[in-house]
Amino acid sequence: MERQKKSKYYTENQEKVARYAKALSHPARVYVMEFLANNLHRCCYSGDMAEELPIARSTLSEHLKELKKAGLIQGEINPPYIKYCINPENWEEAKVLLQGFFKG
Repeated sequence: MERQKKSKYYTENQEKVARYAKALSHPARVYVMEFLANNLHRCCYSGDMAEELPIARSTLSEHLKELKKAGLIQGEINPPYIKYCINPENWEEAKVLLQGFFKG
């Protein structure tokens, strides 16, 4: 018996909105994105952010991992440090998609 391929129900944009919204679903992650967006170079080391937030470095690391998984940030490894930057293409896309979602 051959299975019929199920057609995709959600659009690519709906999936992207959900991915970006999920990544921004915690205040610490919103803080990180604002921190990076307002930073002149849009990059900084995780230690710099850890000094600003009232959370453990390991917790910050998990939040950075989620933002990176969603494609909103990227990391540049300079052992023993990781410099995080906004992924400009995906950040712009997220802003456009989320604005469109709320206008809809």
